[in-house]
Amino acid sequence: MEFCTNVDSIPWGPHPVAEGVEIKPLVTKKDHGLDVTCVLVKVPAGIEVPEHIHETQADILYPLQGRAEMFVEGAGNLVLKPGVVVRVPMGVKHRIFNVTEELLLYDVFQPATV
Repeated sequence: MEFCTNVDSIPWGPHPVAEGVEIKPLVTKKDHGLDVTCVLVKVPAGIEVPEHIHETQADILYPLQGRAEMFVEGAGNLVLKPGVVVRVPMGVKHRIFNVTEELLLYDVFQPATV
């Protein structure tokens, strides 16, 4: 079992629903046996993550860099920028838009997605 991974050794891959967005899996149930999924998400300026729902996971987002807006059903529009944490309960619609500076998110799903 690995206890430490160099993030630079993990390749970026395409986001499953947002064209032009990339993800880097840091912790997965498949690879690490934990009931949590942690990923980095890179959203270039001008790109959006369309409205979607995670039916069985809570989604916790922590921006490491960049600036954008995020709509969360029941909360309205929120600013995504470093120092802000957004928690989206399972089953709640949300989307990311108005990305004015490339956004790098630390994104946690619980329970694990994969």
